[in-house]
Amino acid sequence: MIVLVLAALCAGATAFYSSGDGVVDLTPSNFDREVVGSDALWIVEFYAPWCGHCQSLTPEWKKAAKALQGVVKVGAVNADDHRDLGGRFSVQGFPTIKIFGLNKNKPEDYQGGRTADAIINTALSKVQSMVRDRMQGKSGSGGGGSGGGSQKPDPGAVIELTDSNFEDLVINGDDMWLVEFFAPWCGHCKNLAPHWTQAATQLKGKIKMGTLDATVHTVMANRYGVRGYPTIKMFPAGKKSESDAQEYDGGRTASDIVAWVNDRYTANLPAPEIYEITTQDVFDKNCQESQLCVVAVLPHILDCQSACRNKYIATLKTMGEKYKKQQWGWLWTEAAAQPNLEKTLGIGGFGYPAMAAVNSRKKLYVLLKGPFTETGINEYLRSLSYGKGSTEPLKDLPKVDKTEPWDGKDGQLPVEDDIDLSDVELDDLKDEL
Repeated sequence: MIVLVLAALCAGATAFYSSGDGVVDLTPSNFDREVVGSDALWIVEFYAPWCGHCQSLTPEWKKAAKALQGVVKVGAVNADDHRDLGGRFSVQGFPTIKIFGLNKNKPEDYQGGRTADAIINTALSKVQSMVRDRMQGKSGSGGGGSGGGSQKPDPGAVIELTDSNFEDLVINGDDMWLVEFFAPWCGHCKNLAPHWTQAATQLKGKIKMGTLDATVHTVMANRYGVRGYPTIKMFPAGKKSESDAQEYDGGRTASDIVAWVNDRYTANLPAPEIYEITTQDVFDKNCQESQLCVVAVLPHILDCQSACRNKYIATLKTMGEKYKKQQWGWLWTEAAAQPNLEKTLGIGGFGYPAMAAVNSRKKLYVLLKGPFTETGINEYLRSLSYGKGSTEPLKDLPKVDKTEPWDGKDGQLPVEDDIDLSDVELDDLKDEL
């Protein structure tokens, strides 16, 4: 009982809204079904429990939700817990309010005041606009019962599996798989089929989705304990054993399946590689193909030998693992090895080690001004993940000099040539002086 009470108290500490407030709690598992798949207009707050402005907004948000019941849907996303969902809609600060109108895939930013009256007036105005758009024959990509999005279903996205190809494709393959074990006569399987195809279409290139007729291909069905239909199992990326199969416990619409897979996909991503900057290509690949790249400039090897340097690199790997869902690029270089890069990013004034995060697309960077420790870097990266930080403009992207990669060894001072003074006549030197 004590454990249950403590759990309830902990939950209450971070939950702003209850079921009686009229505010729908939105998460990755229900967002597409509730919002994207809805014909209603939604106004959604993305908040963080620690955010003071969010706490101040809460009573006004509740008032607006109760007044708008039956007219406009009002929701809230704890974007501190569900960062991917916030990232999906470019949430960069808290609270962020989005209005999901006719086109649910392109919400508008709310620009009004933070009072219940202002929220209600804006919501009613947007409802009128949405009705006018419908009268003019406009349509959005939202709506419909499945919430599967506007992408045309591709039947070829679903791979037919059999007893003979299952091991080669699924077990020995490198891809993540979601497999439906079905029976042709099963009504639930027939209802699932269009959603399965739609989800496979949307997830193409990220994972593979297949179906196996368990009434024909009984070897695999028995191996994985299939007793009812449909049974859905997830097989993680990389080579797998029988015990690696996981039960699917999500909903049965396309949006439910996509949301469930996205959660598992990011959780199963490998930790990013930490690359040494040795060429322009290394920098460009990691910085221009990622939303952000984290660049560390470590002390010179003579100032921080191999054990010291490896400790810093281990910290970068730990942070890369922790923030792998962000899919940032991770780079390091030695002090003074890339002078143009240091100058462009304003590194050097605070000493070494130093760090900057680069947004190549927006030509911005953010310097780490706190300590270069696991705690200091974590606070810095946490702010970046929420779109915070004091940004500086980049006039040009850094130019990189080609350098030799570190050999992993300690640094050695250059050996000076010994001068042989045996043949020098001191008297001659004295005369010259």
